[in-house]
Amino acid sequence: MKMNKSKSKISIYSFGNQTNKRGLEMSFAWLFAIIVGAFILFLAIYFSVKFIKTEQDISDVKAGKEIGTLLNPLETSFETSTTTFLTMPVESRIYNKCDNTGNFGQQIIQVSQKTLNKWSKTDMDVEFYNKYLFSEEYVEGKKFYIFSKPFEFPFKVSDLIYITSSEENYCFINAPDEIKEELELLNQGNLHTENCHDDSIEVCFRGTCEIEVNYNMEYVEKGSDRMYFKTDALMYAAIFSDSGVYECQLKRLMQRTKQLASIYNEKAIFISRAGCDSNLNLLELSNLADNLEDSSDLFPMAGIVEDIQEKNEIADCSLW
Repeated sequence: MKMNKSKSKISIYSFGNQTNKRGLEMSFAWLFAIIVGAFILFLAIYFSVKFIKTEQDISDVKAGKEIGTLLNPLETSFETSTTTFLTMPVESRIYNKCDNTGNFGQQIIQVSQKTLNKWSKTDMDVEFYNKYLFSEEYVEGKKFYIFSKPFEFPFKVSDLIYITSSEENYCFINAPDEIKEELELLNQGNLHTENCHDDSIEVCFRGTCEIEVNYNMEYVEKGSDRMYFKTDALMYAAIFSDSGVYECQLKRLMQRTKQLASIYNEKAIFISRAGCDSNLNLLELSNLADNLEDSSDLFPMAGIVEDIQEKNEIADCSLW
């Protein structure tokens, strides 16, 4: 009997040991399955996020290129202002970036779109060498107004393009008659000369407000920034831009002025051989345009520009 009891105890002990071993094996199996499952889930989420990010970047770049395409019809040979509007499918920010390196510099557009209540982040640039866009650092909304005006100095340099959000209204107070008439003919939904909205951004030609225009002294003040202009085209550019964008784009315009002045000078030399002497001081204009540091340097150029324009208008063989 004693021997049977001993064997029985041994059997019970062995059975209990096997049960613990199986339980331990099952625990490791579950732990392994959880780890593998978590890793697979992590990979699925990671690649989903990467895919969504890639698709968002593609969407942002596509939007930037579409904006560039939309701007093309605004670049015309007409001397009048032209307006249109752009509607985005979702709330968007259009970033206006400018680079003045090289012969003509670059117009850079970035688009950020709002998805799931968050703004997409992208460093994907859309670049143009022949566009001059004036705005704040970025404009935000779903609908944007875009209008253009040719800049002549003294020949046509380019069309300047101004972009504003439909959510921002501008009230032009005490504007000169020619400016008031132009804005009324433009008939752009967010630019007003009367019956202004209470939340409008005020643009004063006399008096003190957010944006002050001294039309006689030819400068625009926005906060502590003063931007000088020549021609109404640059005046609008200063009104709708921050100073960084305005000064950079002005340098790009002067880079283009320099190149055009050199081309017209070569044309003047060519036609002079046929007895048409235009006698235009285009080389000096080219040098001044090349050395422009900021908008205040426009004033030394103004006299030469006027002289060239007057002589070209009465010349037997005008250059443009």
